[in-house]
Amino acid sequence: MATSTPHVRERGFADFSAAPPETAGGHRRWLAGAHNFWLEWIEFGEGGTAPTFESDFETILLAPRGALHLSPADAAVHATDILPHCACIVPAGRYAVIGDAGAACVLIASQRGDIGGRRVLGAQSAATGADPRVLPTGRPYRRTVSAGQIRVMDIDAIMASRDKPRLKMLQTETLSINIVEYRGARDRAALSPHAHSEFEQGSLAITGEFVHHLRVPWSGDAGQWRDDEHLTAHSPSLLVVPVEMIHTTEGVGDGHHFLVDVFSPPRRDFIDKGWVFNSADYAGVGAD
Repeated sequence: MATSTPHVRERGFADFSAAPPETAGGHRRWLAGAHNFWLEWIEFGEGGTAPTFESDFETILLAPRGALHLSPADAAVHATDILPHCACIVPAGRYAVIGDAGAACVLIASQRGDIGGRRVLGAQSAATGADPRVLPTGRPYRRTVSAGQIRVMDIDAIMASRDKPRLKMLQTETLSINIVEYRGARDRAALSPHAHSEFEQGSLAITGEFVHHLRVPWSGDAGQWRDDEHLTAHSPSLLVVPVEMIHTTEGVGDGHHFLVDVFSPPRRDFIDKGWVFNSADYAGVGAD
């Protein structure tokens, strides 16, 4: 007999700052998974073999610390230098990425063709199988501007919309991200608890200390109730928030806070409202 999808799915959490890394080629790597995306954090050592990644769709590459060099296997795509604090939209294909010792790289992809047999952190959020409430990724957009070319953007030059001045938003064919940066603690009188009925959300802590506040809504089945959770998150770490879970994230303490939220498929509601910085580079599949 088929069973219904549980009302409550457990959140996923991968603490890269504490979990032992995979080590290969002199570099340290952590891979985390969610329903519709993969996220990898790489820290570069001295020399060694360049880490590689492969996807049939565009990948987002972030350079939070140190400069990077991206080399595609396809000779038609030029190799690219990526300065620190940049975001990069990488076309489908296979690439090698290298950084100076101490540099870090983030890879976000809705599909990876090269991760068989690797350890996946935080996978408990999807361990019970597909959740029909989560929108499938598909390939909802296609790039129409400089298609097939690597695009590098200085995060400081990415403009937030007037409606959402805290958030800098980018998209690819199958992903969208919100970038949040601020100094000092977040105002506790201006948090933003909310939930998504169709999206799983990843929240990547890149710099700073955070507390993720999580609440499971009550249903008629008290066996599904959960206590509120106030999860301390060091950097780097990834929280995966399942559908319908109320959540908000608070940066705590002094210093720089740098957080990236991840969605797959892209947030069409944000795109349609004109909030996404590079949305003019894409057209919805089937659009003229």
